[in-house]
Amino acid sequence: MHSDLFLVLLYFFFFFEIHTIFLHCGITMLGMIWVRACSALVGFRAPTCVRSLHSFPGITVAQIDEEVAKLLALKAQLGDDGKTQFVLKTPKGTRDYNPKQMAIREKVFNTIIRCFKRHGAETIDTPVFELKETLTGKYGEDSKLIYDLKDQGGELLSLRYDLTVPFARYLAMNKITNIKRYHIAKVYRRDNPAMTRGRYREFYQCDFDIAGQYDAMIPDAECLKIVHEILNELDLGDFRIKVNDRRILDGMFAVCGVPDDKFRTICSTVDKLDKMSWEDVKKEMVNEKGLSEEAADQIGEYVSMQGGMDLAERLLQDHKMSQSKQACAGLSDIKLLFKYLQLFHVTDKVVFDLSLARGLDYYTGVIYEAVLTQAKESVSVGSVAGGGRYDGLVGMFDPKGRRVPCVGVSIGIERIFSIMEQKASPEKVRTTEVQIMVASAQKNLLEERLQLISELWNAGIKAEVMYKKNPKLLSQLQYCEEAGIPLVAILGEQELKDGVVKLRVVATREEVDISRADLISEIKRRTEA
Repeated sequence: MHSDLFLVLLYFFFFFEIHTIFLHCGITMLGMIWVRACSALVGFRAPTCVRSLHSFPGITVAQIDEEVAKLLALKAQLGDDGKTQFVLKTPKGTRDYNPKQMAIREKVFNTIIRCFKRHGAETIDTPVFELKETLTGKYGEDSKLIYDLKDQGGELLSLRYDLTVPFARYLAMNKITNIKRYHIAKVYRRDNPAMTRGRYREFYQCDFDIAGQYDAMIPDAECLKIVHEILNELDLGDFRIKVNDRRILDGMFAVCGVPDDKFRTICSTVDKLDKMSWEDVKKEMVNEKGLSEEAADQIGEYVSMQGGMDLAERLLQDHKMSQSKQACAGLSDIKLLFKYLQLFHVTDKVVFDLSLARGLDYYTGVIYEAVLTQAKESVSVGSVAGGGRYDGLVGMFDPKGRRVPCVGVSIGIERIFSIMEQKASPEKVRTTEVQIMVASAQKNLLEERLQLISELWNAGIKAEVMYKKNPKLLSQLQYCEEAGIPLVAILGEQELKDGVVKLRVVATREEVDISRADLISEIKRRTEA
């Protein structure tokens, strides 16, 4: 009896909430009809005809709870005026950047761009969305992370997933057979975001690629040198660059008994070794991918190996690996790669790691990935750069299938920024590049200040002035200290008579009189040294 009474009260509450929401929305009559219809459906003939919950086929307490929760949530979104309250927030997996954060980002971008230009790269840009068929089938199991745009009755489009596939499309479309280019732009992935680790749904990629027919491993070695230079210059902490070769992986899979049609899917599973234990990876191979335990165990023996040129030489003598022409070709190239890396003096940070797989389908040769081994401020971010050789991708877009060999690297700017943001002291981050503030010591000198700042701007000096007719000198000086502006040009009646400007150094409070004719050269001397 008590359960019946509870059920009656629950239903009345349920219908009352629905009716209240409809009233808020101005749909009174429709709300009443809806309540009556629902009452009839659940069997409320009259108050005396109350039946137990079990007599309503297909309706459970959990379902009622779920619907009531939805209604309460909807009601919570309604303001007193009955309109839905809009919650201001950024979409999941995205973020805003304040001026101090942007200053740090610009510093990182400038470091990366300087390195790319130092190595002779030119830049291009491509659309933020591509034809859906351009991106389809290029990313293996990660293809499910592509953002498809709503069909507007025209072309089927998707947001770009990376910058490599659009680059290959660009080369094929424009019949370009050699170029060294960098591209910095946003890409989009419908991934599970981990904001503190620099994993977003919208993020920048910084790519450097060399396209063209060149002798083996010379461009590949330069890409690794670039990664080494950037990570050293950014001073993120100790790092390692892991290298492997897709041909070695495919040869390894073949000699371990992996069927040809499972190469790519097993490769995607091996790629998870940096996030999962070998036991979990093996379980996925056997239970989900249908690989035999014997084959998985053999793979396990190889993927635990790490080393340098010596490991490549040892594997060339391995009785199993030596049976695969693919693997031998990859191992020979790894030996050559390490020879060039020795000349570049970067082998101290590079390790030949057979567990490195990189799950993207378009890689055909050498692959590499940089990871921090001691991230500062205990920020765990995973890999901070990755890339490899993709000799067949351009040919997929060319009508005649003409191949353009390519190799490149992508710098994980968002993950690097997560570390730099933690590392930077907010008080020391300047958000502007203003070199000098034009200030006045007395009233009624606005016109003189504007004339002086115009002269400075025309001379290329970064200068600022307060937007007040008669600002207090103390307020102007305090602003300079807060904004980190190093110099102040102070105008007063006496200075104007003498044809000088009082130049104040904000940090030391030292003041000197400089003639108007020498002011620009003095500012440049002090700020550009």
